[in-house]
Amino acid sequence: MAVGERVGAGAVTGAEAVLAGLDDEQRAAAAAVRGPVCILAGAGTGKTRTITHRIAYGVHSGVYTPEQVLAVTFTARAAGELRGRLSGLGVGGVQARTFHAAALRQLRYFAPRVLGGPMPELVENKLRVVAGAATRHRLTTDRTSLRDLAGEIEWAKTTLATPDDYPARARAAGRETPFEPAAVAAVYASYEQAKQRDGTLDFEDLLLVTAFALEEHRDVAAEVRGQYRHFVVDEYQDVNPLQQRLLDAWLGGRAELCVVGDPHQTIYSFTGADPDYLLGFPDRYPDAEVVALERDYRSTPEVVGLANRLIGMAPRRAGLPSLRLRGQRAAGPEPRFVEHPDEPTEAAAVAAACRALVDSGVPAAEIAVLFRINAQSQVYEAALTDVGVPYVLKGGERFFERPEVREAVLLLRGAAAGRDDGTPLVTAVRDVLASVGWAEHRPPPGGAARDRWQSLSALVDLAVDLVAEQPVLTMAGFVTHLAERAGAQHAPTVQGVTLASMHAAKGLEWDAVFVVGLVDGVVPIAQSLVRPEAVEEERRLLYVAVTRAREQLTLSWSLSRQPGGKRPRSRSRFLEGLAPDTGTRVRRPSPRRAEVVLDGAAAELFERLRAWRSATASAASVPAYVVLGDATLQAVAETRPGSLAELSALPGIGARKLEMYGAEVLAEVAATTSR
Repeated sequence: MAVGERVGAGAVTGAEAVLAGLDDEQRAAAAAVRGPVCILAGAGTGKTRTITHRIAYGVHSGVYTPEQVLAVTFTARAAGELRGRLSGLGVGGVQARTFHAAALRQLRYFAPRVLGGPMPELVENKLRVVAGAATRHRLTTDRTSLRDLAGEIEWAKTTLATPDDYPARARAAGRETPFEPAAVAAVYASYEQAKQRDGTLDFEDLLLVTAFALEEHRDVAAEVRGQYRHFVVDEYQDVNPLQQRLLDAWLGGRAELCVVGDPHQTIYSFTGADPDYLLGFPDRYPDAEVVALERDYRSTPEVVGLANRLIGMAPRRAGLPSLRLRGQRAAGPEPRFVEHPDEPTEAAAVAAACRALVDSGVPAAEIAVLFRINAQSQVYEAALTDVGVPYVLKGGERFFERPEVREAVLLLRGAAAGRDDGTPLVTAVRDVLASVGWAEHRPPPGGAARDRWQSLSALVDLAVDLVAEQPVLTMAGFVTHLAERAGAQHAPTVQGVTLASMHAAKGLEWDAVFVVGLVDGVVPIAQSLVRPEAVEEERRLLYVAVTRAREQLTLSWSLSRQPGGKRPRSRSRFLEGLAPDTGTRVRRPSPRRAEVVLDGAAAELFERLRAWRSATASAASVPAYVVLGDATLQAVAETRPGSLAELSALPGIGARKLEMYGAEVLAEVAATTSR
């Protein structure tokens, strides 16, 4: 049959039975068994049902031999689900695997031919190898730094960047690196040398070496391409350059490919995922059949309508047509927008709502609280515990099981056992946590390092809150309180409310969803504000969170982090035009940087600092944000520090930035003050 040709109505009865029960768009996609095919599958539109029925239809109609179909997924769970559903449709023998599992299976078989011997051992502990490389370059080797270095190496390898390429590529991508890019590149090079010396491969190497084997060994390519003639790739919007290279090697120029994805759910660019492969599919394959699935069977029309309005405010991206969901369920309640004065009040309100839902008969497992960063979980863990609602934390350890928290609690327990010298509790807690790298108002770069800092900061915040209630609380009393909280959180939580980051929630759904902490600087995250495309990825992340709700959806934010906070925060810019006016002044930030609202002399100093930063960045050939961020310049303009000590206390001013720019910043402050 010609490319894009459908199987005719005269095909076997079993094949036609496979199409029964599909809607018109699902049926069109399932019947298009010849590639290239692109299925645009919106949230809740039956993506897995469609692709399994497509494979089953191809098998039952005689177009596919099951063993010649390779379906590639991103998780082992998704691969298992595909195999299970295909079995239910009377189809066995289809290979459904992750990219890594498929590559590992092939490389094990071909290793003697490709590598001249048996399959090399895989690196079981990447951090150990990274630690050795970091030590050789005299860099910090604490676990947090090693995790961030490993993350940068993985990003480099998935984007096909060599150690020599890394510094320029990292700067161009706006990476927030744990060390200077040149230092990361040096560790990356040493890491690769260590693996080569030991004769080992990491998980990225599995894909790279398998692709190389197919590209450079004709006999290997012929055997693999003879085995696999039809390919299906799920979640295609999340494919990275390394995975695409392997896919191209498998295809060998053929077009028997079906990709499935949703451009609105592209949320993993920070790991190297490149949505342009999906968006540009029709350009690469001009004869591709494109089928859009827009009937949403998951959410009520009210939730669907909000999701459409949210994503409809995003700039139009080149490539495939935009999806607009159409709710198929019965009407439900309108999404709720709730403003709170502070974070504890917001958490308490959400916990009370969860309690009410559980009391009304909604299973706790059908409720979720979604936040942007894992460190936000602590206040919700505590609030749910207070109202007696069990919970499960997805996508990370429970708060009190996190390594940094366990280490901190151990040190606090030791401090409590020592002699009480009369130091106020909050000061004592800060001193103890400073010994493990915590510094006030100074979150470090790098995702893992920042998560660690935020976890430790949560302990400080808890001490502050408790002292406000119990001014004479001792360190021993604080440690006892921590133990009680930890004990409550270890209770059975099989039917618990799910606490999850928005990223961890992708692919899941619940009857009732609370999306919390929707303030600028969190959603969108502050680091994204320097690049418009990063801000838009944050919008898509919120879209993913919204589309997790089947029936009840609540979006909330708080004007201050702590009770009595003096500086109101802005609700997320993504809520403008969606949430009703609450009467609170809402800033309208530029999509290119966080808006700064200053008056008089502070505004003048801020602009002077921006001019200085621009000149400094230009001289160093780096982006302006690498020098100092807008939030830091704002803090300088507002506080007007008169010394290096005062300057060092501001957010974004670490020891290195203080040494490089401290004197110049103080000179700008003095020049404005003296006028």
